[in-house]
Amino acid sequence: QVQLVESGGGLVQSGGSLRLSCATSGFPLQYYAIGWFRQAPGKEREGISCSSASDGSTHYADSVKGRFTIYRDNAKSTVYLQMNHLKPEDTALYYCATERGDDCGAGPGYWGQGTQVTVSS
Repeated sequence: QVQLVESGGGLVQSGGSLRLSCATSGFPLQYYAIGWFRQAPGKEREGISCSSASDGSTHYADSVKGRFTIYRDNAKSTVYLQMNHLKPEDTALYYCATERGDDCGAGPGYWGQGTQVTVSS
């Protein structure tokens, strides 16, 4: 059974940092791209980062580029999102999801349940 479980969210002051974790099971992580998404109240879900399994490349939305870093530990079946210099506009429910293959851009497949990040000003 495929499972993705996010953790690491919380309340942080503007300028602070958090590291989100996406613990996976039920599939071989080393063969799948993983994306991080977020959804703020009243807004559409936004894809913010992706880690490719085909070539190790990483991708970021302009809104988080230079502040967020995605990386994976295939041995631990976990993908991380290091978030630095957080801003109030980063407040959202953060999700990880498998891509439908080993490269980014194929579209999300399985989703986690989400972890809340709140950035106070």
